[in-house]
Amino acid sequence: MTFPAQAARLQSWRLSPTQTQLEFFTDDGVQPTAQLLSNPTRLVIDMPGVTFGRPQVTESYNGAIRAIRVGQFAPGTTRMVVEYAPGYTIDPNQVQFQPRAANQWSVQLPNPQISGVINPSPVTPSPVTPPPISSTPPATNARAFLQSLQATGDGFFLRSTGGAPEIRSLRSGDRRQMIFDFYGATISPNLSPRDLPVNLNGVSRAQITQFSPDVVRVTLTLSEQSPNWQASVSPSGGLIILPQTIGASPGQPVSQTAIVQSVELDANRQLVIRGNQALNYSAGWDRPSGAYRILIRSARTDLRTIQLPANSPLLRAQVRQEGNDVAVLIIPASGNQIGAIVQSSPQQLTVPFTRSGLFPVTPPPITPQPVTPPPTTNPIPVPPRPTPTPVPRPIPSGRQVVILDPGHGGPDPGAVGIGGIQEKEIVLDVSRRVRDILERSNVQVVMTRNADIDLDLQPRVDIAERARATIFVSIHANAISMSRPDINGVETYYFQSGLELAQTIHRNILAGTGAPDRRVRSARFYVLRRTSMPSVLLELGFVTGRDDARRLSDTTFRQRMAESIARGILEYLGRRS
Repeated sequence: MTFPAQAARLQSWRLSPTQTQLEFFTDDGVQPTAQLLSNPTRLVIDMPGVTFGRPQVTESYNGAIRAIRVGQFAPGTTRMVVEYAPGYTIDPNQVQFQPRAANQWSVQLPNPQISGVINPSPVTPSPVTPPPISSTPPATNARAFLQSLQATGDGFFLRSTGGAPEIRSLRSGDRRQMIFDFYGATISPNLSPRDLPVNLNGVSRAQITQFSPDVVRVTLTLSEQSPNWQASVSPSGGLIILPQTIGASPGQPVSQTAIVQSVELDANRQLVIRGNQALNYSAGWDRPSGAYRILIRSARTDLRTIQLPANSPLLRAQVRQEGNDVAVLIIPASGNQIGAIVQSSPQQLTVPFTRSGLFPVTPPPITPQPVTPPPTTNPIPVPPRPTPTPVPRPIPSGRQVVILDPGHGGPDPGAVGIGGIQEKEIVLDVSRRVRDILERSNVQVVMTRNADIDLDLQPRVDIAERARATIFVSIHANAISMSRPDINGVETYYFQSGLELAQTIHRNILAGTGAPDRRVRSARFYVLRRTSMPSVLLELGFVTGRDDARRLSDTTFRQRMAESIARGILEYLGRRS
């Protein structure tokens, strides 16, 4: 087994006696990622670019935390797993990663709770909602905590923790709805989406609601010809909902295998998928790849690539066989959004693309432009500046491509600070504002995410490399213990070739915002080490800082911050032209 020559090494870790703080140390800077798994509850911390150098270690504990396991998950990635005792769960929104230094991280662990003790506010049923399926609810002490609803190859899967709920089902008189009531269950406040459009065995929509404080209702909207559906507890944990004609074994083909004959762009406005027979599909964002994934069930194909012209609305497109299914993965290019899939005929799917009007897919000619900014459809309002600050003139020559990388997103809020402000929202807003300014200066901008979705680190790097970017700017917000509101200020990180870029942007941020200076620093963050162009990671302030939290919550300050970052980028690009 070989590892990168520059890999950092995990040196030590420790769990506090109260089991509310975990610290780990490496011999160089790292940028960890984390996810929460269930049955049993496990906090999984991955450290990309870090080696462990010895066999897996397991430390056992008494209390809610049962064990911590550390090992080499993959070449160049060390994994630490904090496993809780059965019956305990934690709120993922209260898990906070706090960098003490580039090579030292502290993880604030919330107090664990017995599964299901978190009760959301009662939801009053709508007058048109069907009454409970049973007027005498079953007596159960079980408490299931439902965390996600997703379409699978042949039905639906509800990820849950805690006990097994009692299940009652009913089909409506007009056969247009299948209703499932789960007694002794509550919905996680973070469960999303709660309304899932699909095309699955006659089902067009799946909705999940907290029907009453102790009853979760799942409603399937379906055709009259769709079979009855049944819900059951999965042997591997969670709940499954399947057509009765399939039985309880997920993954079986439900019809004759379809052939996906073509996947192609139609006039650069939409992606058209054609088959030799009716296509059953589900779609959604695929977290591991960062792509929008269209899964066509019970299908096969010999296709692998999709031809993309230079001005394609897609940055990347791929077709692949996944067992008995075909997956189409697409990443929209800058300035494009994926619309709702239309099944124009049983054998054809159409994926439309809409342009935001904010930035082009290819850079426009470098010619003098009016100083009046173009109209924008940005849903986040940009307040007027109290004192306009001049921005450098457009870059006079050459193709300049800037990657803006808003950190975190989707189920990963990043740092959560005073008043509940979230890093993911702050950095996406600031990144959009930076993009608007740069594009008015004829700089092409590609954002790794332009919506509330989560990308792993490698897909962010891949986007930059495919775009052959001139520079890469990752935008984050910092955090430390809530007990240290006195710590405020901006930090800028670089690795190797990014020093000049870091110094230029950092200097402009200080001059434009008056924020405290916490210096330019060298670090081995994954996105800095793995990108081939000059790259920096900006920490715009501490969401846990008394002053920074107030400023970062203010749209006027965010605009000043965006102008300062853009000014630094344009200054740097101007020196390279």
